[in-house]
Amino acid sequence: MTQTLDSKGRMRAVTVLSTDVHTVTQVKSVDTDGYTAVQVGFDSVPERKLNKAQVGHLGQIAPLRVLREFSETGVERGAEIDPFTVLTPGTHITVSAISKGKGFQGGVKRHGFKGDKRSHGRKHSERKPGSIGGGGRAGGRVAKGMRMAGRMGGDRITVKGLEVLWTNPETKQIFISGAVPGRSGTLVEVHITK
Repeated sequence: MTQTLDSKGRMRAVTVLSTDVHTVTQVKSVDTDGYTAVQVGFDSVPERKLNKAQVGHLGQIAPLRVLREFSETGVERGAEIDPFTVLTPGTHITVSAISKGKGFQGGVKRHGFKGDKRSHGRKHSERKPGSIGGGGRAGGRVAKGMRMAGRMGGDRITVKGLEVLWTNPETKQIFISGAVPGRSGTLVEVHITK
């Protein structure tokens, strides 16, 4: 992430995405697959880094590390899609990615619990979760969906309402407004909002 000034002099938070040309690796149809979709691949790798099934699936197409499916139509297998012609400045997009994993966290950090008082004899219970119900409320067991400590992060997050601010085809970078989920290097899916 970085920041920049827009045309009105306002500071804008910007996320920089790196991308390259995408290749259509498979076109799915209702007759053969039961639904329509387009499989797109990118990020060239040496053939030795793929297994035989992946090499056979790609056929004459150069070895690609990442394959993703989108519900688009009207393209042929082997066609190349240039993201810089599709994602022009001003395009509204939706971005999906896997968020940063934060490990096992307590209720205060994971769910925003307030915690207990910090005075009057409280020694080690400021961040404890407190009562979770029990008794007759849930039949003497912990109810499903009870907010407690546990693994946090590592979820697929979708952020809507973002906008392409500008692109740089020479450096293969797309600058979008706002923040997207994940760490540096996370694989990000960008969908154009219709």
